[in-house]
Amino acid sequence: MPNSWLTPPPRPSTAHAALATERQRVLTKPPGSLGQLEQIAITLAGLTGTDQPTVDPIHIVVFAGDHGVCAEGVSAFPQEVTAQMIANFASGGAAISVMAEELGASLEVVNLGTVGEIPELPGVLNQIIAPSTANLAETPAMTSSQVVAALTSGDQTAERAARAKCRLFIGGDMGIGNTTSAAALACALLDQAPHTLVGPGTGLNTEGVARKTRVVERALARHGNDQDVLSVLTSLGGFEIAALTGAILGCAARKIPVLVDGFIVSVAALTAVHRQPGVRDWLIFAHRSAEPGHHAVLKALDASPLLDLGMRLGEGSGAAIALPLLRSACALHNRMASFSDAGVSGKSED
Repeated sequence: MPNSWLTPPPRPSTAHAALATERQRVLTKPPGSLGQLEQIAITLAGLTGTDQPTVDPIHIVVFAGDHGVCAEGVSAFPQEVTAQMIANFASGGAAISVMAEELGASLEVVNLGTVGEIPELPGVLNQIIAPSTANLAETPAMTSSQVVAALTSGDQTAERAARAKCRLFIGGDMGIGNTTSAAALACALLDQAPHTLVGPGTGLNTEGVARKTRVVERALARHGNDQDVLSVLTSLGGFEIAALTGAILGCAARKIPVLVDGFIVSVAALTAVHRQPGVRDWLIFAHRSAEPGHHAVLKALDASPLLDLGMRLGEGSGAAIALPLLRSACALHNRMASFSDAGVSGKSED
């Protein structure tokens, strides 16, 4: 099992956050007039341990894996779409592929196992665990060795990001059926009823959502009351959710801030925080997903996302859309003049 699963992450630098706070007070603007952008810069200064915060270079990783629970009819799309979308990522046609190119960020796709055959593709790392998880409504989704393999894959991704001296990590997901797994995980970790968290996912109608809710109820009844995080993840998770959990833990351990995407990635973040509470310090939340379960997860993580655009695509796309806000916050913090530099009179004292 990766060390990041076992070791508490370091604390951000309070000294650099304090320096950034003081700098915000003397920039040529009324105090607080840049709103959340000011706090973003202060947070990033503490996370990156520097007076000149930056988020570049950025590493985006999409983890992909299939889910046995698709046998229960929980998705509006067929399971072969997972493999097809991996090919779409590689060819540059997916939303996250477009955004990675637009943002000048590196994009890596990690294939952890699909029911469809996938040839060797550029930018796709095959770390196959199995063609699919098991049907979580009937049996644990993963074996103990499979969940460790997925966590390790995520941790290795964080290590690659650290070696590349990345200053920000964005994780994305691809896996037909994964909103069912994420909802089940969130219900177990937050002790909430499925009807409050289960949503349409890829576009289910009312009847489909009701069926999906019953599947999650069966999964939770099968799982029982075991609250151990590793047990919950093994029983109800997916390969890509476990890998995202490992990546988030690994990034925090290596002092790499994580810009958290929507529902699936937030559930992975919730899992990581339940295992290592200090991970929360290293998370910035990009957007509020339209998936209903995301609201409860964000509340549990005391998170205020930067955007609320009604997105629910996954892939890390919402985080990519929010990234220019972080870049803007850093540019304003680093390059605006102070009152003394510009010869501008500051706010008079009362």
